[in-house]
Amino acid sequence: MPERTTDRPKSGRPSGRTGQTHEQRDRRERFEQARRDSLRPAGETVILYGLHAVKAALGNPARHIRRLLATENAARRLAEGGVTPAMAPEIVRPSAIAERLGPDAVHQGLYAEVDPLAAIEIEALNSEGIVLVLDQITDPHNVGAIFRSAAAFGATAIITTARHSPEATGALAKAASGALEYVPLVTVQNLARALGALKARGFFVVGLDSTGDSDLATLTLHQPLALVLGAEGRGLRQLTKETCDHVARLELPGAIKSLNVSNAAALALFIATGKLV
Repeated sequence: MPERTTDRPKSGRPSGRTGQTHEQRDRRERFEQARRDSLRPAGETVILYGLHAVKAALGNPARHIRRLLATENAARRLAEGGVTPAMAPEIVRPSAIAERLGPDAVHQGLYAEVDPLAAIEIEALNSEGIVLVLDQITDPHNVGAIFRSAAAFGATAIITTARHSPEATGALAKAASGALEYVPLVTVQNLARALGALKARGFFVVGLDSTGDSDLATLTLHQPLALVLGAEGRGLRQLTKETCDHVARLELPGAIKSLNVSNAAALALFIATGKLV
């Protein structure tokens, strides 16, 4: 009688092409998961990486640094740029930072774990200049680019909702290129009520939407001014439109009549800063 066979590997013998037993693979997977968990910062920690984001944070006295990692080259660049961190950086290999961020993050040899900046309320905003209001824009790269434009054009704040918006950390902070340290972030629970609060403080609230009944460039603007931008594709929500004082569009001369929301923010800021009275 032929010997019975089974596809199940005998306990303790290698299985598959790796030469490892099931128990060894399980232990290895548990070890790797524990190692990944140990790299994650705790709680409300904000992650910053990249030269501009980390350098700006180190120069902001309101930003508390919990941990600073740098490669030898990056630490040398900070020193050559006249930056002397209050906390001496831990000198590490680039792979030690990549393990915390993932292989696609361009960290430039710098990584910091910091505390969030103090929360700002609408009532504390400067009653002049321009604020940007983001209506459920969820892409962190877009929001980071909007922060960068806001800092470049001297906007006094950015207002977002607590839900349906990315956290001010990681990829957003990298795209902002240090602007998180210069432009206050106001987080609100209800956008319509927040717009009402701005109007009560004298802000002229202008929504930007392709369906706007006038070109922003032809509209008479005055400060304080709030420019409201919506998510790509959907645009401003209906209640947001109804709460604005005016809904305007960006008139474009080319064949394509819409822009990425971060580009639209930069163009709107350029137009508005030249028209404020």
